[in-house]
Amino acid sequence: MKFNIEQRLISYAVSTLEIVDHLPKDKGAQHLGSQLVRSGTAPALMYGEAIAGESRKDFIHKMKLGLKELRESFNCLKIISLRKYLDGKPALDAVLRENDELISIFMKSIQTAKRNLELNQNTHQK
Repeated sequence: MKFNIEQRLISYAVSTLEIVDHLPKDKGAQHLGSQLVRSGTAPALMYGEAIAGESRKDFIHKMKLGLKELRESFNCLKIISLRKYLDGKPALDAVLRENDELISIFMKSIQTAKRNLELNQNTHQK
């Protein structure tokens, strides 16, 4: 099976939207849901921008933005879990695990891109 980060990010976005659909209608849950709609879908969109980036620096910048959104989503999901908003509804564990894996992938991609940028700059300076 081919590793496809873009498809994983799209599936993750869909999962976060499904969670939001199951939240109760109280003020706290709706606030977290609104945040999660934005932060849970943003990484897929930002990754699309990153791979079409105009430069390696642009790629790194957009990946960092996606990473920030993944971290925000993680916190929203943890609050939803601790508040027990979804007892008996869609399990958060799998989405939290995927979020954690996506954070690791984004961090590694950023590190690799930074290293390649530095190597490229050092090569051109010689």
